[in-house]
Amino acid sequence: MEPVNSSSASASDALALIRDELAGLVVRIDADELQRLALLVEDARRVHLHGAGRSGIALRMTAMRLMHLGLDAHVVGEATAPAIEAGDVLLVASGSGTTAGIVRAAETAQSVGAAVAVLTTAPDSPLAALADAVVTVPAAAKLDRSGTSSAQYAGSLFEQLVVLLGDALFHTLWQRSGSTADELWPRHANLE
Repeated sequence: MEPVNSSSASASDALALIRDELAGLVVRIDADELQRLALLVEDARRVHLHGAGRSGIALRMTAMRLMHLGLDAHVVGEATAPAIEAGDVLLVASGSGTTAGIVRAAETAQSVGAAVAVLTTAPDSPLAALADAVVTVPAAAKLDRSGTSSAQYAGSLFEQLVVLLGDALFHTLWQRSGSTADELWPRHANLE
């Protein structure tokens, strides 16, 4: 994909590009992989979410939504996050599937009998090899500068899909729960 001439670039053009890239990618997500993820999270005693950088920020949104459902959800690294144990799920996002801290966390989770769910662009990565469920996001890797998978910078398209996949996971589990929006609302933060 050709970079946009900076003198003629507009926010409207950028938004259209992002919309089109997301639309093209969403239809390529494997429904069975997403279903496996939903089943793991639905059956988990607790859900621990972990990612580095922007992927981690995207997963924090998912953690909040899972908490709104009444699930016991924790962001790894927060002071109140408990130890992972058997019966728990570690949900991680790593485009490369090689981020050292994320791989170590998956190894720890696996060693205690917890399930591991992975969102990644690299289904053959060391992280994916540790997973009970892998959702492959066919987006550009962070270091891909070719512009063939995405015209956006670095791992932007992957990170955007992490947000959308988190919302799809939430919506799936919400619909299965039978809860109304009014029943979820009291769990929203009220100390803001």
